[in-house]
Amino acid sequence: MNDDGLPVAGSGPGCGLSAGQRGQLAAVLGVLEADEHAPTAIREPERAAKLHLADSLAALELESVRAAERIADLGSGAGFPGVALAVALPAAEVSLVESQRRKCEFLKRLCLAAEVENVRVVCARAEEWREGLGCQDVIVARALAPQPVVLEYAAPLLRLGGALVDWRGRRDAREESQAACAAGQLGLRLLEVRRTQPYAGAREHHLHVYGKTAATPPRFPRRAGAARKRPLGC
Repeated sequence: MNDDGLPVAGSGPGCGLSAGQRGQLAAVLGVLEADEHAPTAIREPERAAKLHLADSLAALELESVRAAERIADLGSGAGFPGVALAVALPAAEVSLVESQRRKCEFLKRLCLAAEVENVRVVCARAEEWREGLGCQDVIVARALAPQPVVLEYAAPLLRLGGALVDWRGRRDAREESQAACAAGQLGLRLLEVRRTQPYAGAREHHLHVYGKTAATPPRFPRRAGAARKRPLGC
């Protein structure tokens, strides 16, 4: 990382970003700082570079992410990890799936200002995004919901062989056990839990990676809100 927190050649998972890509990421930081309606409490550039950008780009450690042609960011919020990954992977088509209209409008402003052209904002709940069903190479989710709920959102959207990357903090054995039960019902299998250190001093950062190994039963997705109200379990 440089002093501004942006990746530089040879510095980690975001190494190799061009000057143009670094400029786009700097523009993202500028929008976060300037836009009083940005849906995040972390807007100061130095902190946002670490807590948002570096944390998002940690997923570039995964081959499945680097090779993806279609990526969907569920509950995109302020645009992370989706916008950062779209900048780093210009050949990928990235969908920012967000249900709140105010956040959707912010995402559009952000991508326009940073000239991120390989994204589209999908203003819909994940359960209701019919166009995305069964065709995503990678689903990413960061601070979205309890893990069994995230698995249920993601599974119907993934193609066979696709992967979910779920950002988590400190590991929780009980939640992971519940997630394993949900995964078995959804055609998913845990591939790895990778501990990352996206910036100096970062602690308890983990990427939980699930692969879609079987077809998701046709009863999924359930109607909007059902996954949170009645999460899958054993």
